[in-house]
Amino acid sequence: MVKNGQPEIASLPYRAGVGAPPGVEVVDFAGLAARAAGHGVDPWSLQRPEFHKLIAVRSGTLRCSLDFTEHELRPGSWLWVRPGQVHRYDSDLRRAKGRVVLFLSGFLDGATAEIAGVDRVPALPSVEVGDDSAWPVLDLVDAAYVEWAERPAEIQVELLRHLLAVLVLRLALASGDVPRPVDDAFRRFHAAVERDFTRTHRVADYAAELGYSVRTLTRATQAAVGCGAKRFIEERVLLEAKRLLTHTDLPAAAVGQRVGFPDATAFTKFFRQHADQTPSDFRRHGS
Repeated sequence: MVKNGQPEIASLPYRAGVGAPPGVEVVDFAGLAARAAGHGVDPWSLQRPEFHKLIAVRSGTLRCSLDFTEHELRPGSWLWVRPGQVHRYDSDLRRAKGRVVLFLSGFLDGATAEIAGVDRVPALPSVEVGDDSAWPVLDLVDAAYVEWAERPAEIQVELLRHLLAVLVLRLALASGDVPRPVDDAFRRFHAAVERDFTRTHRVADYAAELGYSVRTLTRATQAAVGCGAKRFIEERVLLEAKRLLTHTDLPAAAVGQRVGFPDATAFTKFFRQHADQTPSDFRRHGS
């Protein structure tokens, strides 16, 4: 869909390949382009994937953007794209060699997902990491994926699950950004904010919905991410507003409506308070 000359951000659901194990897939760059075409997706369009992408470059150079940052991935580079981030390939996938691991968060066991920060909050961005120790693990993941149809499915699924766990833990260590432990109150709050931040920005509304007090949510959020519940909601709203201002030509008032503000004045006041500039200035100059 095109809006005012610039494409809207397309949500990209996970579609398992034919004969692929449930919840994980490993493809090379040329295969990714073919896979996208088979699903009617332009791989060079703006995408908001609903799954994880681990992009690993073996040779050549791959340029891509992630939210507000341009990345030039050279041999040995990795980039972790998380669900909900805005991503686009900016160079020909066939001019570099490497692998992309696509997986759903639920494919990993809960303990691994938490320790590795697989479902970390949107305010913690993905970063490019360089780590030679992850490459042998990727080779093992790729080999297990290729052998998927040749051995008992139950064994292969568990093998892939465990190998992927090792891979994401290696990358989490390489990034140097180990997340804090979180409790059930924050997990539920985080999920509710992701679902409803365009509808309400009030901590009291989430507390009433989830059956917690405002104080409990504030304490849980402070322990998990180092800020209060109100700030957590505001940061999520701000992130989405910046994504829309950067990647679409929607008028600022329409962006404000998309993220839950009743009018342009309220949105501009919020944006200026939290970003130290107006939405129009951010669009012109970036963060």
